[in-house]
Amino acid sequence: MQPITFVDGGWKDGNAPVMGAMDHGLWLGSVVFDGARAFDGVTPDLDLHCARVIHSAHALGLGPMLSAGEVMDIALDGVAKFPPGSELYIRPLLFAAEGMGHLMADPASTRFALTVFPAALPPPTGFSACLSRFRRPGPEFAPTAAKAPGHYAQGARAVAEAAGKGFDNAVLLDPLGHVAELATANLFLAKDGVAVTPAENGTFLNGITRRRVIGLLRESGTAVEERAISPEELAAADEIFSTGNWAKVVPLNCYESRALPPGPVFRRAREAYWDFAHSRRR
Repeated sequence: MQPITFVDGGWKDGNAPVMGAMDHGLWLGSVVFDGARAFDGVTPDLDLHCARVIHSAHALGLGPMLSAGEVMDIALDGVAKFPPGSELYIRPLLFAAEGMGHLMADPASTRFALTVFPAALPPPTGFSACLSRFRRPGPEFAPTAAKAPGHYAQGARAVAEAAGKGFDNAVLLDPLGHVAELATANLFLAKDGVAVTPAENGTFLNGITRRRVIGLLRESGTAVEERAISPEELAAADEIFSTGNWAKVVPLNCYESRALPPGPVFRRAREAYWDFAHSRRR
């Protein structure tokens, strides 16, 4: 099936146009979005994703005209238009049509669109990554409190750099030289049975799946440390895996030139997440 887009109060088929060439969102970047998943008849943490897009909108100076609950109702209505059990991506979007002065968005001009489209979950076969020369900005350098498309340009540079070296993804550091995240997802390592993930410090998106996995691992009896991680710790890790909405929980099976087979902490995290997801049927 093709994508469907909710815009201007109704559903449209396909990649419906939502912006004009003069819209502030296209011209000056006043855009926020979020991503959620539907699969096997479940929509794990959809409520949190809908709440986050509203939070992101306020962080970027937009004026959302819907509540998180209303966004969620639209999302569930869209999911219901696909065959039961479909693997889908749900993407709410808010942007400003007009601006005030030279740069500021006009909150009153905020518009909303939500797209639902088929997107298979990647298999948990793993991926490779290398350390990037690019870094994540701190909150004093960029509006890191918002899930905004502008942040993804830096990740795209890192992925392109990694691809040129034969890797699938890249690890980015924060401005102080600590591990921040992968270019496309949050990062965990495991050492001696302990899971470790970078402490949230405003330089990367504190992912919903990340927070969920931290809680699930702790509930399972696995120790989880949130702290600064040096690049050298990645080189010595027993396991590395990622969490994110697109692929959920997948292993990193090659870091730089070192093979890393999926380990017990990764397997525990993935199994716990899948159990959680399927216990939250809507």
